Amino acid sequence: MTDRPGTDPAGSPAPGYPPAPPAPPSAPAPSAASPAPAPQAASPAEGSASAGHAGVTPTAASGSDDVALRQAMQRVRAEVDKAVVGQAGTVTGLLVALLARGHVLLEGVPGVAKTLVVRSFSRALGLDTKRVQFTPDLMPGDVTGSLVYDARTGEFEFRRGPVFTNILLADEINRTPPKTQAALLEAMEERQVSSDGASMALPDPFLVAATQNPIEHEGTYSLPEAQLDRFLMKLVVGVPERDAEVSVLRRHADGFSPRELTDLRPVVTAAEILAAQRAAGRVQVTDDVLGYVVDLARATRQSPSVQLGASPRASTALLAAAKAWAWLNGSSAVTPDHVQTMLIPVWRHRLQLRPDAEMEGVSADAVLTSVVQQTRVPI
Repeated sequence: MTDRPGTDPAGSPAPGYPPAPPAPPSAPAPSAASPAPAPQAASPAEGSASAGHAGVTPTAASGSDDVALRQAMQRVRAEVDKAVVGQAGTVTGLLVALLARGHVLLEGVPGVAKTLVVRSFSRALGLDTKRVQFTPDLMPGDVTGSLVYDARTGEFEFRRGPVFTNILLADEINRTPPKTQAALLEAMEERQVSSDGASMALPDPFLVAATQNPIEHEGTYSLPEAQLDRFLMKLVVGVPERDAEVSVLRRHADGFSPRELTDLRPVVTAAEILAAQRAAGRVQVTDDVLGYVVDLARATRQSPSVQLGASPRASTALLAAAKAWAWLNGSSAVTPDHVQTMLIPVWRHRLQLRPDAEMEGVSADAVLTSVVQQTRVPI
């Protein structure tokens, strides 16, 4: 397994990097027709490099509990593979976000299985899931809930909206105006909803998986910067490779229907998910690696192509994702390789490029690739 920009976390090289790749870190995921490989410990080459970089040698996480939890997370990937072909990296990104207690924005043209991936993922987790189709006439109260007058009691009662769930599928989030998009800000950041001076906590675990079509499509609204910053990752879901697309057609020819996921079953419990989140949070980080994250953030702010670089919140998000990715790979400590792997999906939507750079065709992915190449790795 390789942990570097341009390589899918599932372990296969990313063709065509850096242009808009779909999943962590940044490339079209390989076919997932065969069972996904179990997360494994860092390879010897990676371990030696990490030892030199960070002063630690990652080893397999100690204790049978962590091993069992990682196997449970791998079962989720294998279960999703029953319904989804060619998006293994996207599923890995959702797992990393779940472990890091973050949210995911899935971007791609219509028909690349964005919604199916989330539906299959939530079915494999066995958590309460609700779907909201975002439309131009959707109101904030349709998402969070609203006060309703009860004629029998003569009082107003708060009726909870679909956000009160474990996994919220916000489908085509960029097809609703910013006023309704902003209804998710408090829920995503504070994990609560406030109404009439009272705050109500959301269930735990809680994850928002939002899909959107590219903004050049007619009838869409660009997400404001504050909204984008609430997403831990932006995964670009691309068209699967030829072999994977053939597998998709074969499944449909054999009677598969994406509307019916009866073959998928829950393979983990909520308790296991919460335990895995705590285990990922215990992964160690040295001062050298923390300094490396800060150096990368400062490099984005100094890039001539960037108008607004990575903020301290972006740095903390990258750290959380790197810890989750390290834990999934059986490492007891975060290395620069883990940071580099998560850099693009965690930061690509947080950079504001200068207008002249955008006109020249510069992408955020390309800027981040350059930043990684030019920033000194701690040794």
